[in-house]
Formats: sequence, structure tokens, C-alpha cells
Amino acid sequence: MEPIYLDHAATTPVHPEVTKSMVPVLEEVFGNPSSVHHFGRKARQIIDEARRVIAGSIGANEKEIVFTSGGTEADNLAIVGTALANQSRGMHVITTEIEHHATLHAVEHLEKQGFDITYLPVGPEGKISVSDLQSALREDTILVSIMAVNNETGMIQPIKEIGEVLKDHSAYFHTDAVQAYGLLDISVDDWNVDLLAASSHKINGPKGGGFLYMRDGIQVTALQYGGEQERKRRPGTENVAGIKGLQRAVELAVEQRANRQQEYAEFKKAFLQKLEQEKVSFTVNGIELETVPAIVNISFPGTNVEALLTNFDLSGVAASSGSACTAGSIEPSHVLSAMFGKGDDRTVNSIRFSFGLANTKENVEEAAERVASIVKRLAK
Repeated sequence: MEPIYLDHAATTPVHPEVTKSMVPVLEEVFGNPSSVHHFGRKARQIIDEARRVIAGSIGANEKEIVFTSGGTEADNLAIVGTALANQSRGMHVITTEIEHHATLHAVEHLEKQGFDITYLPVGPEGKISVSDLQSALREDTILVSIMAVNNETGMIQPIKEIGEVLKDHSAYFHTDAVQAYGLLDISVDDWNVDLLAASSHKINGPKGGGFLYMRDGIQVTALQYGGEQERKRRPGTENVAGIKGLQRAVELAVEQRANRQQEYAEFKKAFLQKLEQEKVSFTVNGIELETVPAIVNISFPGTNVEALLTNFDLSGVAASSGSACTAGSIEPSHVLSAMFGKGDDRTVNSIRFSFGLANTKENVEEAAERVASIVKRLAK
């Protein structure tokens, strides 16, 4: 039985073109980018080119891109670094109840340092209210951190509208764009964001890479101590081959964005249609038309997550109950708990399916048939 991968929101296969771009760097470019000799300059040129490409993909200046080890580090630097550097102006931070743990655990750390955190709620649709944000804003609010796309439900948050609200406020605006980057057309000026985090391995690049966009002029305290790399914002010798792979992944994502959006939307439609044809009882969590095409979160009444995932895996279907960072946890989803309430069955019977490079319409439909068979058996 051929295994079928429907967990692209957790991580994606590395694109062959990305691997191809990295091999010459691994084989030939071993100099330290901080060295002034020929070998170092050759490595530095690769990093500089990647920075230009990535900045261009979001309408930023290359000096505003900081390379990190991934989305988690980018979120931590944006949230903790900005809060620490600006605490003289205020100690209030606003976020949401449905953020990735890279954000939630960062603001929990700030709480222990004496910061006041407001967690915006969401309704059953999984989307925050802009009016709730407006009500939560205070004079001492120094940072607002709201994800662009939720990693469990795929719900697109009203980032542009939030940016408009914050134009007249001194608070910095950070967005975790890990699930949005590569699928949505992003302009940091159009969104009016000051800080934006993205990850390499979510867009068919190598693991262990990512970046933080930092609008010029923002004061951020570095969270690590060492050399003066990344304009003193993130010390450590750069991952040159990984940065080259990230660059190629970004180029492909930009070139193929429209095609990927259409293809993943077709995959999602085919998957849901097949479940309907198989007469499976299910509901989609969130507003389907307001989600990214690559993600769908489905509740299967009368089942539970552990049994579903175990049986899916035995049948060769890879899916998830939510964030890969909490895959070992049997706790109900914090995102679905925020949407429906902690005692709701949907918090323990919902599965995230996410589509991407490893899929064809045929294997998506085959996966749906296997899922349908398992759900009907377990729901009896």
C-alpha cells in the first residue's frame, strides 16, 4: 500500500530544485561569510543574493531581513526581543488564543517578566474580531502579535484590517506568517506589519532555516550573544547552504503561487467530495471559503483523535491533530478549544489534512477513501 502524505502544514518535502541549488554550495563554498578573503566573500555573495530575493518577495528592503533557524526563532526574536527593547514605553502586549506555541510560549515568558498580556478570543469560525483588538488597545500597548494564517484550521486572519487600525497607534505589529508565506501574496507595506516571521521547511525548503522581517528603525534586543552577524541582531555563523535552499524555495513559491493555490484548492475539493460520496459524517472547522487552500480541519463525530491517527497511519495516510510541535500531546487542541469551548467534542475528534508537493488528485482521492473507511468503522 502506497503511503500518502497529507501533513504539509507540519513540514513539506524539499523541492528537487532546492536540493539541486544547495549541492554546489555544500561541495564548493565552505568559507566563513564573515571572513574578508576570497572564500569568505564567495559565501557572503550567496547570502546577500538570497537576502535580496527574499526581501523582494514581500516588498521589503534587504537590510530588513534577518536569517534565523526557522519560524520559532523568528517569532521569539520578534516578540521577546521587541518587548524587552521597548519596555520603557509600556508593558502591554496583545496576542490571540489561537497562536502557534512559538508565540504563546514567548508571551508566557514575557508574563513571567512582568508584562501584561491580552489574549484575544475567537468565535466558532476561528477568526479574531478587529473590534476586539480596538477595545484591547491601550496607551501602554507596545506590541500586537497576530498570526496571518492559523496552522491548525487554515483560517486567514484579518491582517490588513488590523494593520489599518494600528497605523494610528505606536504599538509594533508582528505577524507569524509561517503558514501564509508562499501561498498568499504578501506586502509588508500593504499589511502595515513591522515584523514578519517565515519558515523554510513550510515552502519546500530545508529544515533549520527561516527569516524575520524587521522594519527599519525598530529596536529589538538580541536574544543570543556572540558575533556581529545579521547586523548584531542574530549572532552565529550563517547556514550558507540552507540560506541558498531557502532562496530557491522562495523563487519557486513566487513563480508557482497561482498554480499552487489552484491545485491545492482542487485537492481540498476532491478530498471533501470523496468523503461526501462515501457518506461519512463530518464537518469542516472554520469557514472553508476563508481558509488557505492547503489546509482543512475536519471533525468526525463519534470518534477520537488517537484512534483516528493510529488507524490512518496503519492505512498509510499521514495526517495530524494539529501543530506538529505538540504531536506527542494528547491534550485537546487549544485552537479548537478557543473556537468551540473546552468541553466540545470537536476538540478531541478533529483532524488536520494539508496538501502540497507530495500530492496528486489521485492520491488525495485514494487517501479520502481510506479515511472514509476508517471513520465509518470507528464511528459505529
